[in-house]
Amino acid sequence: MKLYKKVLLSSAALMIASCAAENTDNTDQDEMAMADQAAVVAPDMAEDMPARMTNILPDVPEGAQAVSLLGKTLVSGAPSQKILDNLATAKANYDADPMDAQNIIWYGRRTAYTGDYRRAIEIFSEGIEKHPDDSRLYRHRGHRYITIRQFDKAIADYEIAAKLIEGQEDSIEEDGAPGPSGIPVSSKHSNIWYHLGLSYYLVHDWENALRAYQTGHDLKVNDDNIVSTAHWLYMILNRMGRPEDAKKAIEGVTADMNVLENFSYHNLVLFYKGEIPAEEMLNVDPNDPSGAAVAYGVANWYLYNDQPEKAYDLMQQFVETDSWASFGFIAAEVELMMK
Repeated sequence: MKLYKKVLLSSAALMIASCAAENTDNTDQDEMAMADQAAVVAPDMAEDMPARMTNILPDVPEGAQAVSLLGKTLVSGAPSQKILDNLATAKANYDADPMDAQNIIWYGRRTAYTGDYRRAIEIFSEGIEKHPDDSRLYRHRGHRYITIRQFDKAIADYEIAAKLIEGQEDSIEEDGAPGPSGIPVSSKHSNIWYHLGLSYYLVHDWENALRAYQTGHDLKVNDDNIVSTAHWLYMILNRMGRPEDAKKAIEGVTADMNVLENFSYHNLVLFYKGEIPAEEMLNVDPNDPSGAAVAYGVANWYLYNDQPEKAYDLMQQFVETDSWASFGFIAAEVELMMK
């Protein structure tokens, strides 16, 4: 519990710093303020690479990416050749023009897909130094801070990103690992609000998690966006002791929606509505990110429906798998740490 309180206090301090500057229109003062915000999370990077990286990454055992909330050393598996080839292309583009924000973003994203989340954070941090007002860099670095269990830093990054997109037109975000349809299903704004909500959820800050997911849900980018945010809203409201509001949050989700990718979230919401039995939902592979989402969703359902032993047993089985980078796995870790 002491660790939980420390995370919340750290999150609050970073959030206050990140929101300190007013969002005025393209003034020198605004640019300076936003650069100061970036410095909260990415300190002065004028030194050599090893020195500056000590300020943005926690210490871990050699060869590890992170240490789990339960004390386990987390190591990534070997990436496929296709993933390595994609990284090589992204690195070549970056080398050709290392100032280009898009090149930096894709170099960082492709690096993360290899399982080297720490190096990806370094790359995004370099990008933030070069482009402190580019919300995409905070969005992607925040994602990888979630992966390595640095929730306070993730919250700070996403609060900055949310501030930066105020008044901006939304745009579809290209997938790094396209789904079956090959059609991107998320946008820059929806991803920022989704991951900000997740970051708060992981420290059990229900009010802020609700705020972020409701904002993302209200964007109504497409049916994939609607079912994914409805799933989190339902869980959050139940954890807040508001079951009737939780039911209202998923009223608009139906079996015939045009979901292209987020099938796990869609099925979870249908499960919450009583249209799919729990036994069928648990027939998934928790080593797969989609299966991990389902496994956590069902276990969490048992938790807020007064069946904690069943919930924790499922979560314990789940965290023995290799899917430690998935959001469901991380959420299960949080619950087991705090029980």
